[in-house]
This record gives sequence, structure tokens and C-alpha cells, in this order.
Amino acid sequence: MSVTPLTPLPSVQPAPAFRGRIGRDARSGHYAVPRRYRLHLSPACPHCLRIAVIHALLGLDEICPVTLLDAVPDRPDGGHVALRPLYEASAHRYTGPAAAPVLSDDWSGRIVSTHAPDIMRDLARQFAGRGPELYPRQAEAETEAVERLCAEGIDAAAQRAGLAGGDAAERSAALDELLGALGELEHRLTTGRYVLGDRLTAADVEVWVALVHLDTVHRIHLDAEAVHRVAGHPALWAHVRRLTALPAFGARLDLDGIDRRHRARCRGLEAAGAAVQILDWAAHAAGRQPERP
Repeated sequence: MSVTPLTPLPSVQPAPAFRGRIGRDARSGHYAVPRRYRLHLSPACPHCLRIAVIHALLGLDEICPVTLLDAVPDRPDGGHVALRPLYEASAHRYTGPAAAPVLSDDWSGRIVSTHAPDIMRDLARQFAGRGPELYPRQAEAETEAVERLCAEGIDAAAQRAGLAGGDAAERSAALDELLGALGELEHRLTTGRYVLGDRLTAADVEVWVALVHLDTVHRIHLDAEAVHRVAGHPALWAHVRRLTALPAFGARLDLDGIDRRHRARCRGLEAAGAAVQILDWAAHAAGRQPERP
């Protein structure tokens, strides 16, 4: 393993501070009206990237405009200067980080929600009919299971597996957990075209974002053998490659931003796996076949 450090900087994503919901009933306060709401996103952030893809799949550019933020927050607490007025207008004497994602209400100038899963569901359900049914009611439990699998079995497990200087047995157990999660998804995609069967849903978005960050961020801290084992799920990576070629997915990728954000936040060390990229994301996002060495 190399001992090349990456630049450390701030903390992890804070817990959601606002949990308002968009509803259909005008009496709910936040009811579904075109051009009332605005998203504030930094697509280098996985939470924001999920929302950006859902927004694109639903074709909501005119219905709910997006304001893009820089990949690296410009405040020491991990917040964005541009979001500070919204936070301060929404919570008296707010002192936490002004973090993305944010769904704001242009009518009131206040924040509706900073909780990505709620935002994604509300966009899909309250502005229904503008794209695929991304959150089918009959598959809600399965969708939530895939969300947990991606958050715990891929993202969190990959972070633990790449920790330098930690306990070797714990890193090995984390790698086993990661490989188990990938194996479950591999099985799903050998028996169906999409993660939940025969149609694209939000579960595919969850998996795609998790695999983007597994390859562009977490891989850098894994050894070459671990990366080889991670790559050994052909149906899963083929599915991710196909999704990347779709404009709603690939056009939202900010590879430079992901790299800058990672290097600004990371406290880890590069390992041998840093040189073993699994997918050529830029090539697939552009719809071309990557060059072979």
C-alpha cells in the first residue's frame, strides 16, 4: 500500500435539518404547483446526484428549476455561502452548515426539505405523469431495502474496507459485506433487466449512484485484489454502464467535481486500487466505447 495522503478537510454530511413534504392538498401548505419549487444541488454529492437523476428522468426542468452549486462547499463547516440566506430565513438563528441538497419554496423564500429520499419521492409522486413510475407503491419495501443495501452494504462497507491503519480483520469483514451486497445486486440483474424487475425505477438510480462513488471514490482506498473482486460482477457493471449512456444519468456526472470534493474531504490514503479504474465513466457518458489498451 502507498502512503500518499489525500488532503483532509471537513466533516460528514449533517443530519437533515428540514423535513417538509410536497402534498396534493392545498391545505397542506406545500402543495404541488409548477414553478413554485427550486432545487439547489451539487451533483458531486451523492445525495444531490440521486435527486438530479430523478429530476431528469421526470423531465422537470420547467416545473422545478435547478440551481447548481460548486462541488466543494465554500464554508469551513461544509456549507455553501449561497444557501446561507435560505437557511437563516427558514430557522431563527440557524447555526449549522448551509448544506445541499435543498428543496426551496420560491413563494416564501424558505426551505421545504433537505432530506433527499423525501425530495425524490415527492418529485416523482406529486408531479406524476411526466416520466416513468419511479416509486411504484407495490414495490416500496423493496425500494427501501435497495436504499439500505446501497447505503450500508456498499457505501459504508466500502469506506470501512478502505480504512488505512485500522484492524485488518475489520477491513476484511467490511470487504466481505461489500462483496455480499454486490453479489445480491448481481443476482437481481441476472434474473431481471432492472434492479426491481422489468422496468426502470428509483432503485436503479440508487444502485447507479452507489457504483459511481464506489469506483470514483472508495476504490482509491482499496488494494488491487479487492478492486478485482469488486469488478467481478459482470451483470451489475454492465447494467451501470448501460444507465450511464442514458442522458438522464451520464449527463449529470461531474467527474472532476467528484474528485475535487473527495480530495477536499478525505482523510485516507491512496492504495494500489487507485490505478485500477473499473469503468471509463466519461466514455460511457458520452455514448462511446472506451479505448482498450
